[in-house]
Amino acid sequence: MKYAARSIRRYALGAMLIALLAFAPAIAYAQGRTAKPSPSGPPPAPATHAKAAALIDVQSGRLLVSQNGEEEMRIASLTKIMTAIVAVEHGDLQSIVTVSKRAAGKEGSSIYLRAGEKMKLLDMLYGLMLRSGNDAATAVAEHVGGSVEGFVFLMNQKAEQLGLEHTHFANPSGLDQEGHYSSANDMARLTAYALHNPVFREIVRTKVRTAPNPYEPWDYKWVNKNKMLLQYEGADGVKTGYTKKALRCLVSSATRGGQQLVAVTLNDGDDWQDHRKLLDYGFAAYPLQLVMAKGESFAGYPYVAVADFKYPFAAGEREKLTAHFVPVASTSVAYAFGYRGKLEFRLGEQPIGSVGLVAQAPPEDKKK
Repeated sequence: MKYAARSIRRYALGAMLIALLAFAPAIAYAQGRTAKPSPSGPPPAPATHAKAAALIDVQSGRLLVSQNGEEEMRIASLTKIMTAIVAVEHGDLQSIVTVSKRAAGKEGSSIYLRAGEKMKLLDMLYGLMLRSGNDAATAVAEHVGGSVEGFVFLMNQKAEQLGLEHTHFANPSGLDQEGHYSSANDMARLTAYALHNPVFREIVRTKVRTAPNPYEPWDYKWVNKNKMLLQYEGADGVKTGYTKKALRCLVSSATRGGQQLVAVTLNDGDDWQDHRKLLDYGFAAYPLQLVMAKGESFAGYPYVAVADFKYPFAAGEREKLTAHFVPVASTSVAYAFGYRGKLEFRLGEQPIGSVGLVAQAPPEDKKK
């Protein structure tokens, strides 16, 4: 018992010392030097014509701009972002979708599917996202969810899993319906999540897609409605939307210098211009910076990061960065496989992310 008590005290003291060391600014040990002081804070975000707007950094999930971002509003065909990611995650992309009469007769924007027509799910998702086909949305929902209602359940389940507190879906297309809404902030978070999926990412960046047409000697040819893909340097998505009640809605994404941003506007009469301003602002005011590189050691200890950790900092923010080492129990399975804990980063008092640490591999013996 005395030995166990001494061991516990030694472990606790060691953990406290490690924690105290870890609260030094991350830059001091991640880069080996102290950053130069810089002007504090970002410039004001640009004004938009939108009733609600948001801007988010995809890698970190940091919300950079929020203008009425929590207001619950109609979102029109931005709905199809959720439709697509749910279908990608739950469906077999090579499976064949058979179009029902209900799907073929769906009102609104269409890719002109016929009842009984058969199409690969992956191809139909391109028609869904590039041409905003409501017929495709219904056919996809019935195929993946068993019914439109079953698929809508999956959509709302996903929204709950992602913590989208101002979102509820009533259909897979975005047609105006009571109980169907989201917010600019929620749409930004949803899109940032979806863009981590390589299939979704490839679909929404595609400018033109062809697919087999069983009724004609020529293929379907779908040209993406998203003008940002042609008008903005680095643009790589995502979705347009419009109904008479929702008015113009847009989610766009762009990547520059390894940083991807997503802009959202709801009910915006000048959305193309507003998105250019929002994206320009994000890249200039919140550049993505490397805090700790994969394989980099931690504070002189034989632990290294399992991945890069990057974060978008405004001017003067990086000097406020601190980190805290959270060790893993030496008796755990993770410890046996080399995992030693994680490094949690904080900006002021706000946690902003973490990176795992593993035991550093011993250097190879030098050849004699």
